[in-house]
Amino acid sequence: MAGIFGYSPYDGIRLGKEVAELVRFFGIGGVFHSDELPNYGIEESDLIELKSFLQINENDAFLILASPEEKIHTVIDQIILRIEHIKNYGIPIDTRLATQSGETKFLRPRPGAARMYPETDIPPIIISKDELIDAEKNIPKLWDESIKEIEIKYKMNQQLAEQIFDSKYMELFENIIKNNKINSTFVASILCSTITNLERKGLDSNLLKNEDVLKLFELLEEGEIAKESIEIIFEDIMSKKSQNVKDAMKNTSLESIDDENLDRIIKDIVEKNQEIIKNQKERAIGPLMGIAMKELRGKVSGEIINNLLLKNIKKKLENN
Repeated sequence: MAGIFGYSPYDGIRLGKEVAELVRFFGIGGVFHSDELPNYGIEESDLIELKSFLQINENDAFLILASPEEKIHTVIDQIILRIEHIKNYGIPIDTRLATQSGETKFLRPRPGAARMYPETDIPPIIISKDELIDAEKNIPKLWDESIKEIEIKYKMNQQLAEQIFDSKYMELFENIIKNNKINSTFVASILCSTITNLERKGLDSNLLKNEDVLKLFELLEEGEIAKESIEIIFEDIMSKKSQNVKDAMKNTSLESIDDENLDRIIKDIVEKNQEIIKNQKERAIGPLMGIAMKELRGKVSGEIINNLLLKNIKKKLENN
């Protein structure tokens, strides 16, 4: 898609501009797209590192976004859906706002054919007084009350509270939090975003048993696996390569690594990449992080790897 985000068939009409208006709907200031870079303080050297790290070729386009972690996956999903719709069906049907300059911009999605209308050809169902009395006794909490309760109880934002409440994982989420001292926002994000993203790859979430998901978070709390391992294990099970967590850990070689071996691997990466460190100084953390994650992904948290790399890079620079 190189060149597509900046392409302007008519004055002021660009896909990059449409995507920027879409993300503002979610409270994000905008996006950078590859057709307008280098610019806005992003230099050519930054783009070279990014393309190398993400293996982006000359025919590819990319977007750069920044937002709170709990919001970013939803925004990315919406961008992908919008681009796929445009590619396959053309202009999306939106509610749009007319501007003073005579243009229009995205305001909100338009409801589709799923709207409900009274069916005039079917006679009404008569409700008895006893049924009304019984219904009054079993009125559930209002949606807003339920969402607010989740926000307060689990200390998460409204958007994530709505996602977990409206998902099939609400009961599983509560069991995980009850049995483990893991950040509730992280758990909800895994259940709502990570599994959904794997489903979009064609993988089957029905292969994930509740007991396996619970076991995985227990291993995380015990320090047997890193946060990054969860998606790898989910993917292995959902793709039918493994039947349970134990098998998936063997298949993906996610055995934990001790501090001594971790320190040795990090030092070895730094030693083998002295030229990058010499040229880029502390900014060498970017490309070296990519190298380290290829070897250590799922075995150690990204935060620990980042801290160790930075420590060793600074030490190497001081010695030089």
